[in-house]
Amino acid sequence: MKKIILILAAISLLAIGCTNSQPKKELADPCFVGAPQWVINPAVEGAIAAAGSAQKSAGGMQFTRDAAMANDRSEISRVLEVKVKTMMKDFTQVTGVGDAQTVDKVTSSVSKQISSQVLQGTMQKDAWFSPCGELYVLVVLDPTKVADATKKNVLSSMKKDEALWQQFQSQKAQNELDAAVDKEFGQ
Repeated sequence: MKKIILILAAISLLAIGCTNSQPKKELADPCFVGAPQWVINPAVEGAIAAAGSAQKSAGGMQFTRDAAMANDRSEISRVLEVKVKTMMKDFTQVTGVGDAQTVDKVTSSVSKQISSQVLQGTMQKDAWFSPCGELYVLVVLDPTKVADATKKNVLSSMKKDEALWQQFQSQKAQNELDAAVDKEFGQ
């Protein structure tokens, strides 16, 4: 009976010791202490958003802000469309005989991403300076403005096509008239 009591007491002490232990604290990046949620996850309902950053520079606040916003616009452009080329090479070679064999392995990866967009209607929604002197800017693009611009481009393109078609038809009619006149008068 004493052994059972001692075993139960030991288990109780272990259980109490485990529950009282301090939870492990994970180290946070000091540059992001106090960062708003959009710095890590730039999501804005009803809009396309990006969070760009730039180090504080001797060029002044406007230069730093412009650089951060340029990064934002690049990201928004990639969200809308990006052309990706990628190549992966893997090479393995065995040299030598028996125990003197060696294996050489080389793997390389190359990726190129290109985006080209005309962005109309991007605007700064928020800004935050990190404790490490980096400016983060939240830029949004209203999708309705993208849709409106696309609609205008399509309509403009259609009007250009109609005008070109009319010009072609007019030139064709003129050529037919010239051919008929030349035939009639033997030229």
